Amino acid sequence: MESIKKDVMELLKENSRTSAADMAVMLNAEEQAVLEAIRALEDEKLILKYTAILNEEKLADSHAVTALIEVRVSPMREMGFDAIARRIYRFEEVESVFLMSGAYDLMVLIKGDSMRQIAFFVAQKLATIDGVLSTATHFVLKKYKELGVVFETAEEEVRLPVTP
Repeated sequence: MESIKKDVMELLKENSRTSAADMAVMLNAEEQAVLEAIRALEDEKLILKYTAILNEEKLADSHAVTALIEVRVSPMREMGFDAIARRIYRFEEVESVFLMSGAYDLMVLIKGDSMRQIAFFVAQKLATIDGVLSTATHFVLKKYKELGVVFETAEEEVRLPVTP
């Protein structure tokens, strides 16, 4: 069962819409075994969510702004960084929180409707949390690739013919 679970995870990472029947054919397994593997992966919290990657720049009414925020914190006694990270990830604007090595401790990825909304979030919500020492906000200007998906294909370079 462990081998099929690993194979199913890889197929779902590539395309979460792949049907159990198709996976069974690809893995030379029974469809029921694939369904059981998926159910087990969900029960074990190895599969947390099925989602789609959207190219929001092509949405006519989307004005969403994405920001990466570097956060330096003072870890809490006996809880380390976890308690502060929990307080941060509970905000609905927050998409991801990562513990980092290097110049800052946490990287927070957020989305908002405008730069002003993100600035308000940083000033009023994030910076006021006990233990937050400093923040540095970086706005995403354009996405080229996300989670292995390229957003636009490079156009073929067209060269003019050379004539003598």
